[in-house]
Amino acid sequence: MSSIIRGTIDRLLDRINAISAPGPGYTRPSYSPLESQAHRVVAEEAATLGLTVTKDAGLNLFARLPGRDRNAPALYIGSHVDTVPMGGAYDGAAGIAGAMALAAAFVESGKAPPVDLVVTVTRAEESVWFPVSYIGSRAALGRLTAAEMDAKRTDTGRTLADHMREEGGDPDAILRGPHLTPARFVELHIEQGPVLENAGEAFAVVHGVRGGLRYREARIDGTWAHSGGAPRAARADAVFAFADLVVAMDKHWGEILQEGHDLAVTFGRVDAATPEHAFAKVPGRVDFCVDLRSDDPAVLERMDGLLKAHIAVIEAARGVRFVLGSQSRSQPTKLSLALGDEIAAASQNLGFTPRRMLSGGGHDAAAFAQAGWESVMIFLRNWNGSHNPHEGMDAGDLAAAVGALHAAWAEQKDIRA
Repeated sequence: MSSIIRGTIDRLLDRINAISAPGPGYTRPSYSPLESQAHRVVAEEAATLGLTVTKDAGLNLFARLPGRDRNAPALYIGSHVDTVPMGGAYDGAAGIAGAMALAAAFVESGKAPPVDLVVTVTRAEESVWFPVSYIGSRAALGRLTAAEMDAKRTDTGRTLADHMREEGGDPDAILRGPHLTPARFVELHIEQGPVLENAGEAFAVVHGVRGGLRYREARIDGTWAHSGGAPRAARADAVFAFADLVVAMDKHWGEILQEGHDLAVTFGRVDAATPEHAFAKVPGRVDFCVDLRSDDPAVLERMDGLLKAHIAVIEAARGVRFVLGSQSRSQPTKLSLALGDEIAAASQNLGFTPRRMLSGGGHDAAAFAQAGWESVMIFLRNWNGSHNPHEGMDAGDLAAAVGALHAAWAEQKDIRA
């Protein structure tokens, strides 16, 4: 059993990660031919195992292994294969390899799972490409809106609907339905921080997913001037204004953490290097994005208020103008404690004691939970962070987690919600 699990993991990861745009790391944009090619790899592997492969209007892939009780709600397990630009080998892909390995374990055993097992490969999980969260899973669940179909992909400027159609999807059918009905969903995913690596633990059960409040296209408009000729009092320096904001928000971040609240603050994609910038010039513009995350919506609202209050002060003091642009959000989400308990109990029988932890990043599991599903995540140890070419993962950790999932359900007669 362990050999089929490990062999499937290694083979799937190799095949999926052979598909990428050129450059460091791995790049498979959402709703791109590269993402579609990776989906075809999973479909081929699933067909080899005898699973029935289907796609929905949003091009999410479902590979179904019949269970003993065909009338009970199915168990969906999977993740995504799109990546951020120059991402790593495991964010998303590890969950697909693990899901296929679980299906392979049941096929190898000759004993069907208690209910239908559905390997699930979602589309467009990485919202770096489109300013919309959980596109593929929300499309499958009937929670994607007509307005979101008009969101433009960051690299092409073309709409989500256009890219869907180009790859063979049907945006109109997504809005009409039908959609998936509530069942159970499990997502295996590398941890995007150092907790498990520092603790020497292979995997953990995730009990919740942080929400986010973001300004993706913010900027500061100042005044261009000569760096030697413009006196301090006469300047409207966009870079100093940006620095003022970052320092102020970092201070509030520390204070809120000291109060015992959950929060992460990130200023990303800082751009003061357009052709207009040059040596001997006072910066007249800075582009940036803001990403606030917390498990508490009240904390996000509080930080948003502080952000805007400091902007008003800086504008008055520096003579600049902030333009935050549109705001996007994802809601904090609690995952299934009962489903987590099942997995933890099976893990303990195999000698593991997985901790319960919070996910700082957003994941498809949150979209399923928000749609009323019993949804849970399993985090895998990762020693080099996430969303970078150097993501780390021990395939043995993933195999151990898959073994725990198989143990949880191999002998179970009924896992109905």
